[in-house]
Amino acid sequence: GFAEKADEKTLKRYREAEVTHGRVAMLAAVGFLVGEAVEGSSFLFDAQISGPAITHFLQVPDGWDALIITFIGAAEAQRAQIGWVDPADASYDQPGLLRDEYYPGDIGFDPLGIKPEDPEELNLMITKELQNGRLAMLAAAGFLAQEAVDGKGILEHFSS
Repeated sequence: GFAEKADEKTLKRYREAEVTHGRVAMLAAVGFLVGEAVEGSSFLFDAQISGPAITHFLQVPDGWDALIITFIGAAEAQRAQIGWVDPADASYDQPGLLRDEYYPGDIGFDPLGIKPEDPEELNLMITKELQNGRLAMLAAAGFLAQEAVDGKGILEHFSS
């Protein structure tokens, strides 16, 4: 598999990518369902956004997309500053080198204080997050494919 010829630093980058993509997919899966469920009754954008979730972003009024991209860029820049070695300090043959003390996905954001202190509980929580992220990646891909194929929203399939 992917890990056969990978060293520890490469595996760390793989884990960082998996955790990040899993978190985005968990938000996407929820966003598909919530976005379609509140269709026509939301206070946002005068409830004008409708149809399958894959078309919602294109319906957002001009200017909002730039704001969304700015927030995403700021979050990614913050994550890179926390986890990555400055490219000026890294060897040219080690792009995307993570800091030695950085644990993939741990950017220090825990506003609810749910990160366990006990290492065994922390490992269990990390495993659950990875498993849920993997499932969410499959779910989001399935939602995208289904809406692209028939043009119907995910929730429409449950009511028909």
